[in-house]
Amino acid sequence: MIVLNILLIVFLIVCAIAVEHIHDLLGAIIIFASYSLAMALLWLLLMAPDIALTEAAIGAGATSLLFLAVISRTRRMEK
Repeated sequence: MIVLNILLIVFLIVCAIAVEHIHDLLGAIIIFASYSLAMALLWLLLMAPDIALTEAAIGAGATSLLFLAVISRTRRMEK
């Protein structure tokens, strides 16, 4: 159980760094959504199912859809 928590935390750190360095906005949204889903899984493993459900619904669901709506109206690649 502790090993899984450590792996999830390492994955979260890698995702956070990857979102900062990627230039493709769609790729950044996908990485951000995977970050949110991993964070929801970590909350679930920490016995906080209400926070996990909120993170999955808002972090991975609603925020990702809003980001997709925004980049559909702009350019996909950052300069």
